[in-house]
Amino acid sequence: MTTLEKTFAPKGKEINHDWFVVDATDKVLGRLATEIARILLGKHKPVYASFIDTGDHVVVINAEKVRVTGKKSEQKRYYRHTGYPGGIRVEEYRAVLEKHPERIVQKAVRGMLPHNTLGRQMFKKLRVYAGPEHRHQAQKPTALNIG
Repeated sequence: MTTLEKTFAPKGKEINHDWFVVDATDKVLGRLATEIARILLGKHKPVYASFIDTGDHVVVINAEKVRVTGKKSEQKRYYRHTGYPGGIRVEEYRAVLEKHPERIVQKAVRGMLPHNTLGRQMFKKLRVYAGPEHRHQAQKPTALNIG
């Protein structure tokens, strides 16, 4: 008779959530968003489990300096619906970049996370700032270089 080994499942209290700061200056939006989503999901850790939040906190600075490739700066649009009949709202990429540049990175990362309660919990660990200043120095975030 063989002994069966149990599959390792991390407990909520055993998981350590670190803090990282990412500079988005001249980074391509999609490639930046995939790496941020990977860290929020916790896939970079050996204790990763898809059913529990093992990810870390990410602070993104200089979101206004993020790059897009091709003609996306002229052609990309963001759609949302108010919930009322005929309530579709469309915003151009350039208009969002001028008014709320942090929303561009947030929307790109949110689309790469699970669309359920766990994904919303992971998304709360993302903080995006348009400029170089952030207010999370007390957490001593580690600088993360995303190529």
